[in-house]
Amino acid sequence: MTRKILVTSALPYANGSIHLGHLVEYIQTDIWVRFQKMRGNTCHYVCADDTHGTPIMLRAEKEGITPEQLIDRVWQEHFDDFAAFHVQFDNYGSTNSNETKESAQGIYRTLKANGLIEVRSIEQYYDPVKNMFLPDRFIKGECPKCHAKDQYGDNCEVCGAAYAPTDLINPFSAVSGAKPELRNSDHYFFKLSADTCQAFLRQWTRGGALQAEAANKMQEWLGAEGENKLTDWDISRDAPYFGFEIPDAPGKYFYVWLDAPVGYMGSFRQLCAKNGLSFDDYWKQGSDTELYHFIGKDILYFHALFWPAMLQHAGFRTPTKLFAHGFLTVNGEKMSKSRGTFITARSYVDHIKNTEYLRYYYAAKLNGTMEDIDLNLEDFVAKVNSDLIGKYINIASRCAGFLGKFFDGKLAFADSKSLLDNAKASGLAVAASFESRDYARALRDIMALADGINGVIAAAAPWTLAKDETKRTELQEVSSYALHGFYVLSILLGPVLPALTSRVARELFGMDRDFAWSDLAELPTHINAYQHLATRLDPKLIEAMVAANQESLKPMTDSHSETRHAEHQQHAIAPLAETIGIDDFMKIDLRVAHIVNAEHVEGAEKLLKLTLDIGEAQPRTVFAGIKSAYDPEKLKGRMTVMVANLAPRKMKFGLSEGMVLAASGETPGLFVLSPDAGAQPGMRIK
Repeated sequence: MTRKILVTSALPYANGSIHLGHLVEYIQTDIWVRFQKMRGNTCHYVCADDTHGTPIMLRAEKEGITPEQLIDRVWQEHFDDFAAFHVQFDNYGSTNSNETKESAQGIYRTLKANGLIEVRSIEQYYDPVKNMFLPDRFIKGECPKCHAKDQYGDNCEVCGAAYAPTDLINPFSAVSGAKPELRNSDHYFFKLSADTCQAFLRQWTRGGALQAEAANKMQEWLGAEGENKLTDWDISRDAPYFGFEIPDAPGKYFYVWLDAPVGYMGSFRQLCAKNGLSFDDYWKQGSDTELYHFIGKDILYFHALFWPAMLQHAGFRTPTKLFAHGFLTVNGEKMSKSRGTFITARSYVDHIKNTEYLRYYYAAKLNGTMEDIDLNLEDFVAKVNSDLIGKYINIASRCAGFLGKFFDGKLAFADSKSLLDNAKASGLAVAASFESRDYARALRDIMALADGINGVIAAAAPWTLAKDETKRTELQEVSSYALHGFYVLSILLGPVLPALTSRVARELFGMDRDFAWSDLAELPTHINAYQHLATRLDPKLIEAMVAANQESLKPMTDSHSETRHAEHQQHAIAPLAETIGIDDFMKIDLRVAHIVNAEHVEGAEKLLKLTLDIGEAQPRTVFAGIKSAYDPEKLKGRMTVMVANLAPRKMKFGLSEGMVLAASGETPGLFVLSPDAGAQPGMRIK
């Protein structure tokens, strides 16, 4: 049965260039959408530039142009960058559209009619230098929970806490640097704390729409059953502001995070108008179509709490699933301007040109989880050259010429049934991996298939057979086997390498269209003359790109000139603790521990129960607050590090006999430490 699917990616903010960190999301989404289309499903992919807010207003003012002129220019830049990386939207719009405005105002009116909008006077920070009320993201200070410095006014990027800007310690204006003043202003609130919202969100966040680690994080933010941790959401901003005015509220504008996700609706309405689609089929409550949002883990709070609550209580359907992904590091570290690894999409295109190489490398790293991925530039070159050139392209370049020279391009198969059966079996396995967004597993299976084909070619040595006229039948068979294998590989790689495989389908196999997944059930009968398809990636191109990004560095003159979402990872680490002496450190007995067992704790929102072997007669029990980050099944058998001489602590769920060590940083997540290979349970860490 054909599925009807609507897919979105998070909206890039119209205040900066697309960079390689952003592209993790859009490439991941595009691969999934292309796979669905190849399978014959009806799948629409929409996105838009996120165009509203104070940063846009201030940047336009600085450049001496209108906000509309700025967002039009950036829209074209973004659209061109995405097209260069073969990210193919069915509609790419802007939140500054009539469709988004009407949808946002309609949702607001319905929420208001349902008693979920409340107006109240609040104390708000005001910049006395710029003469404007400051949005949350333009107030910085010290986090009231973990005391990390230089945090924004709405949430902490170190501990993940959400709070009001008035909770910040030592706040300052990110616009002028001035100490802000508290002044009263009427604001409009979405009553997220209402019982109906709380009950709905508890049910929805546990209903399978979220990845396990995301669902666990939501339970932390929601609190235990009966505990009301969610506060009402301020959805208004005061003039001057670039955005949509709130109906019947002159001088009040929708907060950008209200109309940004509504931009999904606005962009889809444009597609409906162009293609004659029914908006209600995809968005009305009870719809049997599928709705998927691909997002970064840094904006889970908005997409997993605010957005579904808005939709539910305004009469719309909620997402089928949210697919959250991690951040990008380059060479194991955060993208860095000083090291030349903060690379824009345009810089990559100018230097490397072949954007499908990056699509392939990202796909080889993505596994459908919220884990960060690393772009190791040396490994990037090696993997592209080994997999794409040395394994995949190598098959056609070695064997296609024999079919053209001796057999007029005709393929002949000794055992066609076996070839078709194997092709369809490979298609099923790879399809399951693509469906679950485990592209890394899909590519491992595809490259294992390529290895097998190359092995058969090496054993048969067609270059030797070609010298013996009596071996023509064998030569045609092995060359046909190789080209059928190349045909199968090209179909399987279609979602990842759309341009290259389109050339293969049209130029080599003479098709008048791109590959479909169903082509696995057919045998090719003829090939055209082989034409060069791809070249090895030269490491010097990488070196030149990194050098160019270092040379183009300019001092940052304003703290709000960077894009909003994907750069949350670019902030400073938490401040160091007080200095201690070696004697203090030696009091801590750190031991290598083997995780014998890990299990959920009934009734505990944050804890996992770990059974740890540190070489003693009896294993120890430790309750660790890592449930939001780890599936207990994946912890079993791992080695970790524990504090072995910590006084036992009696807890509600039992006695905890130590503490495991885990790292956390400015992005959400916890990371349990592991010793190097060879460490044994009980070894002391010195």
